[in-house]
Amino acid sequence: MTAKEVMQISPIVPVIALEHIEDALPLAEALLEGGISIMEITLRTDAGLGSIEAISKALPQMHVGAGTVLNSREFENAVAHGAEFVFSPGISEDLMQTSKALNVALIPGVATASEVMLAKNNGFEHCKLFPATLAGGVEILKAFSGPFSSMRFCPTGGVNLENINDFLALENVLCAGGSWIVPKQAVKEKNFKQITQLCREAIQVIKGEK
Repeated sequence: MTAKEVMQISPIVPVIALEHIEDALPLAEALLEGGISIMEITLRTDAGLGSIEAISKALPQMHVGAGTVLNSREFENAVAHGAEFVFSPGISEDLMQTSKALNVALIPGVATASEVMLAKNNGFEHCKLFPATLAGGVEILKAFSGPFSSMRFCPTGGVNLENINDFLALENVLCAGGSWIVPKQAVKEKNFKQITQLCREAIQVIKGEK
């Protein structure tokens, strides 16, 4: 799967930090039921890799990838555990080389024109703007559209139900990442029906039905 294909799966990419592997499958099922078939499971917790593996083996209809990947070792571990793609908060030669060597899509994080140039000049034209709102939000993406007209972005960090459509309205934005759609408290309480409802509400907002 290419980075472009990853970013075209859904307008929302849930960004998830799981504390317990046993929550991975019910969460993935809740997202699917809510109309979202992509998950970015971060490697911020010890349960990250195991959660990716559990979902990739049991639910092939869910596209699961790794987030918060910082170096080649983490990249390789994520792929070994079934990650179909990798999101990183930043960009480095190390990550780009690993992506090419493994032929696994990397969506690197960028926040400045220099980082966008680095990505573009290495053949990575699909990036994550992170942290999106702190980096300049909608306005910086509009500014990037001039000199970097071929680049496409997934803004993540500060994206929520109130501003997601402002981002998605931009021609150079294919999707947006967000953690609000999977509240930690809902996972802790195993209230997966609430997560399904949040997915449905978000999709209605994006479609202009709410």
